Amino acid sequence: MKKQYKPALKLAAIAATLFSGAAMAQSSVTLYGMADAFIGGVKNPGSGDRAYVVNSGGMQTSYWGIKGTEDLGMGTKAIFDLNGFFRPDTGSMGRFTGDSMFSRNAFVGLTNETYGTLKIGRNTTPYFVSTILFNPLVDSYTFSPMIFHTYFPTPQNVGGVSDPGILGDSGWNNSLLYSTPNFGGLTANFIYGFGESPGNNGKNKWGGNLTYFSGNFAATLAFQQVKFDVAPFDPQNANLAGLDKQSAVQAGVTYDFKIVKAFLQGQYIKTNFNTSTNGGDIKHIDGQAGVAVPVGAGNILASYTYGRVLNEVAGIKRNTFAVAYDYNLSKRTDVYGAYYYDKVSGVEHGDTFGVGVRHRF
Repeated sequence: MKKQYKPALKLAAIAATLFSGAAMAQSSVTLYGMADAFIGGVKNPGSGDRAYVVNSGGMQTSYWGIKGTEDLGMGTKAIFDLNGFFRPDTGSMGRFTGDSMFSRNAFVGLTNETYGTLKIGRNTTPYFVSTILFNPLVDSYTFSPMIFHTYFPTPQNVGGVSDPGILGDSGWNNSLLYSTPNFGGLTANFIYGFGESPGNNGKNKWGGNLTYFSGNFAATLAFQQVKFDVAPFDPQNANLAGLDKQSAVQAGVTYDFKIVKAFLQGQYIKTNFNTSTNGGDIKHIDGQAGVAVPVGAGNILASYTYGRVLNEVAGIKRNTFAVAYDYNLSKRTDVYGAYYYDKVSGVEHGDTFGVGVRHRF
């Protein structure tokens, strides 16, 4: 009797193994992230004192997340990503006190090989993606000149010019993001953020970008328009009373010559007000040039950004540069040293230096 059941038991075991493998192939959940901390000194423009610090996010803001997919068949997959920032120097969640738990990404969506990808929730903006891909210091909120010129207020109020930088953050709540399939290296991304304020449907955010990658060459064009910041009629910056809208356009190119990779970037931001109490509309112009030079197991990174901010009564000039060496200890771990210099017209210069380590998991 035992011999009679052995083949059947073997077939059942094989079937169970195959079924288990198929189920695992159809869906997956991944825990992932990156931790970055540095030791250094920080002196902000206009400040006479320097702070010596152990801070998080030297080359990149630390984050962790859970993401997953499920194969629905016919080339379609369900996707989700819950991804938040944290500060390893204090063990705190978020980029700052009060930041939401999953402020980097929090979406659910569908992706199809033929029709593209739709994400619903909090999404990273295409404008931010274009900003970080076309400067050598990427998304460093400590050392990247282009990040400072774009995502931080200009650190001086000269003659009534109070420049907020880009409104709406690098990720938008209550948004839809659609990405096209890749057409020979060309991809388009479109985002729309709802104001969710009854009776004020005109308060919204929208934008998009085009990216093109072909061999050693890459290029981008991005645009966004914001008619509110955190909530309709409630900008974070008190100096933005009377905000009507902000429009921004950016272009960037890179070319890898192998011995050096060159980066060029330019942007124009206009912040419109429905009153003249702020000295009129604010115009913000930036140009960035940078290089990444392979040296040993790492890269020398250098970037310079010139900025000009003006309204109807005054103007501000800003010159910022940074240089860093990023050395790869392995595929997941690197160490770095960096220096950042920032000069804004009318105030004493600021600078930051530091050495740190970054680990991806």
